[in-house]
Amino acid sequence: MIIYGTAILAVCHLLGVYLGNALGIALGVQANVGGVAIAMILLILSKELLAKRGHLPQVTQFGVLYWSGMYIPIVVAMSAGQNVVAAMSGGMLGLIVSVASLIGTVLVIRWLNKSSGDYQSYEWAVEPTEKAT
Repeated sequence: MIIYGTAILAVCHLLGVYLGNALGIALGVQANVGGVAIAMILLILSKELLAKRGHLPQVTQFGVLYWSGMYIPIVVAMSAGQNVVAAMSGGMLGLIVSVASLIGTVLVIRWLNKSSGDYQSYEWAVEPTEKAT
C-alpha cells in the first residue's frame, strides 16, 4: 500500500521539533515546548495552502488526511494521559481545572463549527479521468 503525504508529515514534524526546542530555549526550559502541536498545525496549514493553490494532487490530500487521522489522535491520547496523571496528583483543584478546560474546549469547538457555516460544504477537487472507448 502506498501512502502519500509522508514527506509533508516529515517536514512538519522536523519543523515542529525545531520550533518547540527553540521555544523551550527562549523560555529558559530545557525541553521541547509544544513541538508536536506546532507540527500538527503546520501539517494542517500546509495541506490547506497547497491544496488551494493546486500543488497537491487529490491522492496526496487523502494521504495527508490519513496521516492526520493517525497522528493527531495518538498525540492527543498521549498528552491526555499525562494530563490526567498530573491532575489527579494535584488534588481537587487539578480535577476542577481539568473538567473546566474540557467543558471550555467543547464549547469553543461547537461555537467554531456553528460560526464557520461551511462545515458540510467542503468538496474535493475531482481529477478528470479518461474513459476507455
